[in-house]
Amino acid sequence: MTDVLRRGRASLAFSFFAQGATFALLVTRIPAIQDRYGISDALLPAFLAAVPVLAGVGSVTTEQLVKRIRPSRILRWSQPVVLLALLGVGAGDRLVEVAVALGAFGLAVGALDASMNMLGVSLQRTYGRSIMLGFHAAYSLGGIVGASLAWAGAHWHLSLFVSYLPVALVLLPATFVGSRWYVDGGFASDPKEPVADGAGPVVFKLLLPLCLVMTFAYIGDSTVSNWSAKYLQDVLGSSEQLATVPYNVYMVMTLVGRAVGDFGVRRFGAVAVVRVGAVVAALGFAVVAVAPGAWVGMLGFTLLGLGLCVIVPQTFAAAGRLFPGSSDTAIARLNIFNYVGFLIGSPLVGALGDAWNYRGAMLVPMVLVLATLGYARSFSSEPDRYGDGYERPRTADVGRGSNGL
Repeated sequence: MTDVLRRGRASLAFSFFAQGATFALLVTRIPAIQDRYGISDALLPAFLAAVPVLAGVGSVTTEQLVKRIRPSRILRWSQPVVLLALLGVGAGDRLVEVAVALGAFGLAVGALDASMNMLGVSLQRTYGRSIMLGFHAAYSLGGIVGASLAWAGAHWHLSLFVSYLPVALVLLPATFVGSRWYVDGGFASDPKEPVADGAGPVVFKLLLPLCLVMTFAYIGDSTVSNWSAKYLQDVLGSSEQLATVPYNVYMVMTLVGRAVGDFGVRRFGAVAVVRVGAVVAALGFAVVAVAPGAWVGMLGFTLLGLGLCVIVPQTFAAAGRLFPGSSDTAIARLNIFNYVGFLIGSPLVGALGDAWNYRGAMLVPMVLVLATLGYARSFSSEPDRYGDGYERPRTADVGRGSNGL
């Protein structure tokens, strides 16, 4: 069983890596996609919004599918669709073709994100210790690799299809072969079969704090991914070349933070790690907002990477702990708020920047990230199910204390 676990963990980590690379290859070449298909500036936001909306649909659909199909099978077949859709984005030459490709990408990526995190949470439960941050570290590493490949493609003036084809040729067979070792649920007689765990309903009132935290985190993340270059160049007066650096720095710091984050969770607990992450991220937004120049602004984006990187993985893990018998359903619903935050973040900062100023706009995600502190108790290994701020003992502990509660 130890070998089964190790293979399952390694294959799932590679899946996270592949998805990070794939997503980075798409989002970092948006200007090239716009030029190839002649998408106007007015129409581009509709295309960009359609992807997370359809991803939310894919996540909701996955919630229903996992009642009959193991998450590993959903992941096995959704990841190739995502890669083929990426190829489709690079291969077409008509607007309708890119619309279909992006639609397929959005639907499949929702199923992929949900099923990946379902498997990650169930593996963490089987391991009995924090490993979720390691999976998301693999995603960050993939994002760095994908962004670097996208930069190389742009630098050498390669077409989108030529840039995407080698990646698809490598990742398609690799992820499909690796999917043989995915591990579903806990262990019974067959490690590929999920274990019945006394599944109960997912009460949205209990899940809501984690949904809000997920939204706040992705508002912060989308602010960095969509506005860091413009902010550095237009507000802090950097060169165009230097303006490309903050997002890369941000991604590198998410990798570093996630690589060591599991050790912090094991040593200090998820609540402490999330609280520290929220404070560091808020400090990063504050530094960006008051930065007198580009290099101080870069420091702010560095802090943002270190702070935000721990919140999302721990939010998925907390949902699994909150509903141990219905973790797949909880994660599918929680995953929707990933896309809600992405949809809200970029337009919110842009609208505030145009109506007010971009320095002031950076304070809004700062306040939202700080609001995570108010929900930190939801990350406890013994969540507050009663809403009164106190943790209750496990069933096995009832009667052992002086008051039996």
